Amino acid sequence: MVDTPKLTLHSGRRLRRMVDPIGNLLSEGFHLVGLFAIGASTIWAAVHAFLDMISRGSARLEDLLLLFIYLEIGSMVGIYFRTNHMPVRFLIYVGITALTRHLIVFVQRQDAPDVGILIMAGGTLILALAVLVIRYASFHYPSSGAEDARDDG
Repeated sequence: MVDTPKLTLHSGRRLRRMVDPIGNLLSEGFHLVGLFAIGASTIWAAVHAFLDMISRGSARLEDLLLLFIYLEIGSMVGIYFRTNHMPVRFLIYVGITALTRHLIVFVQRQDAPDVGILIMAGGTLILALAVLVIRYASFHYPSSGAEDARDDG
């Protein structure tokens, strides 16, 4: 009876060694399929927005900011594809750009300013401060394998 737990533990480790490569392959495959789907969708949406600007015959500031959002998402996908690390700063940049875009549209369509403008401006300020904190922390307290953390945050 004393040998039974050791045998079970040994069998569990052997089973883990056999199953881990399959799990890693499935996880890596899911990441690749997901990245390609996000990348392709981003390209499709950017081309659609660009063609819409061409058919309209003009580009508004909100259209350009939307293209910038697509560019940031594409950059995030590329960085994640190369490094297998999510560049959190890029997500915040997308949020800042989206809030700015929304603020511009809101201001253009509102007759009188209201508290909504302050809320969106405050949200933008909070996100900008978050970028500052992340940059400071990644520079002064890098993680163990973070040679690219200073660039990708």
